Amino acid sequence: MQENKSYRNPVPTVDTIIEIEQKIVLIERKNPPFGWAIPGGFVDYGESLETAAIREAKEETSLDIILVEQFHTYSAPNRDPRQHTVSTVYIATSNGTPKAADDAKNLGLFMEGELPSLLAFDHGGILNDYFRYKKGESKTSIFSY
Repeated sequence: MQENKSYRNPVPTVDTIIEIEQKIVLIERKNPPFGWAIPGGFVDYGESLETAAIREAKEETSLDIILVEQFHTYSAPNRDPRQHTVSTVYIATSNGTPKAADDAKNLGLFMEGELPSLLAFDHGGILNDYFRYKKGESKTSIFSY
């Protein structure tokens, strides 16, 4: 007789670093965990990562974005306090005017030295990796394996 096995897997998510005029868009989260975050969210069943990134960016920032590249995937089991998620992070551009929507309470455009002090999830580390990469340093994360 075959045994029924139950598997518990990480949940796929996407985050998109949206560049507008040498700054990046961050949202202030309306729901826990609170803080400022890179726009993103959960991938719906039957949806590609790229489609999810574009959809989540539109839902939270009202922006139409153009994906430039897949940046990195972050998978530390404790990166999201709600559950184990694996996030694929994209870099995108837009030349629209961002407006907070969906579960974004507020949003802002930030440069490296101007980031808010309370960043949600592991987004501080992701942004450190991104700014290092933009300066020509390694794309490989130094903090979350």
